Amino acid sequence: QVQLVESGGGLVQPGGSLRLSCAASGRILSIDVMGWYRQAPGKQRELVAGITSGGSIKYADSVKGRFTISRDNANNTMSLQMNGLQPEDTGVYYCNAGRVSTRIGTDDYWGQGTQVTVSS
Repeated sequence: QVQLVESGGGLVQPGGSLRLSCAASGRILSIDVMGWYRQAPGKQRELVAGITSGGSIKYADSVKGRFTISRDNANNTMSLQMNGLQPEDTGVYYCNAGRVSTRIGTDDYWGQGTQVTVSS
């Protein structure tokens, strides 16, 4: 069984920074893509940033220039550095691992989510 554990959420003032981390554990052979999603109250879950095993990166337009995603393929970890946070960045942030290969097969996995609140 594969598990994803997020850490690093919290309360921050507008203009502040936070760093989210995600660690994948289990009998993992490879992870094709990892990403961060967020869900604000009353809204659908949306992609914030994603990164492939080859290093290709995609950002939501709303976070370009403020957020930086990175991953360590050898350790199956991923981080999201968030700078210049604004109230509209508030939400629950979820780690996703896509097309995770194990000896059993290939599947997608989600973390439990971590709350990010931007407020003065």
